[in-house]
Amino acid sequence: MKTPLTLRLSVERWPIRGVFAISREAKTEAVVVVAELGDGKAVGRGECVPYRWYGETVEGVAAAIEALRPRLAGLTRAELQTAMPAGAARNALDCAFWDLEAKRAGRPVHELAGMPVPHALTTAYTLSLGTPAAMAEAARQVAHRELLKVKLGADGDPERIAAVRAAAPNATLIVDANEGWRADNLARNFAACAEAGVALVEQPLPAGADGLLADVPHPIPVCADESAHTRDSLSTLAGKYDAINVKLDKTGGLTEALALVSEARQRGLDIMVGCMVATSLAMAPAVLLAQNARFVDLDGPLLLARDRENGLVYEGSHVLPPERALWG
Repeated sequence: MKTPLTLRLSVERWPIRGVFAISREAKTEAVVVVAELGDGKAVGRGECVPYRWYGETVEGVAAAIEALRPRLAGLTRAELQTAMPAGAARNALDCAFWDLEAKRAGRPVHELAGMPVPHALTTAYTLSLGTPAAMAEAARQVAHRELLKVKLGADGDPERIAAVRAAAPNATLIVDANEGWRADNLARNFAACAEAGVALVEQPLPAGADGLLADVPHPIPVCADESAHTRDSLSTLAGKYDAINVKLDKTGGLTEALALVSEARQRGLDIMVGCMVATSLAMAPAVLLAQNARFVDLDGPLLLARDRENGLVYEGSHVLPPERALWG
């Protein structure tokens, strides 16, 4: 007999340190939805970030999770994959299921998933989009970090990336254009990134207009973000992208993310594991997913004014695996 599950749902607002700006928006707080599943003995938690760019709202995501409440009496994590579409709502529930399963079994999630013991990872630190001077100053302050993610996607990007490189000469740089480049500046921006020694360019063109990537030589590996959500996306990436950015809020949780990573590797794609701006509860499952990723971008909590209790430990450029008091 399946154990009935209780659901507790909450919306939380976490102030961002300063302003987080990309090519299409700027925000001063992270609004997250937290789902807690309980069986009377243990409680599992999952956190998601509804993303307006993907047609999600906080209210809509919370309502989608709430609508599943009557089915929780017998729902399993496997059944969840077809009970809800991929996206933030399923992510919160999927990760809550994993956490609950680990607590019930008295074993960590990595064991339940058949993964080795997790280790510390080198994570990127994100520089928000701004003027070349402002971005150079921000880069100088974190030039000691091993990996910097540079937000671009507006006129003047060659000057921005040159300024960041001059300010952080020893850091590995990855660029995220957030769909902000166009056909008429693509080659020029690629050339500027190559001159700056950039290691990866993420989503230079809009997801619906990225066919040009198959025809324009790119001297730097290109990573799909908005163009890659679940395994269904992979067939559209051939010839255009060299890597994919896997985010749990896109895949709808750790379950699909693990399957996506496996299939993407079979297709010869490198893996980047990224995040939205959120607390350590959202990052924890991604830390497990990122254990063998080529690039890791899990700095969400570092961009907040404060993190939740028992948050991830960051030591310089490294993030440590989560403690079980947080998740998993």
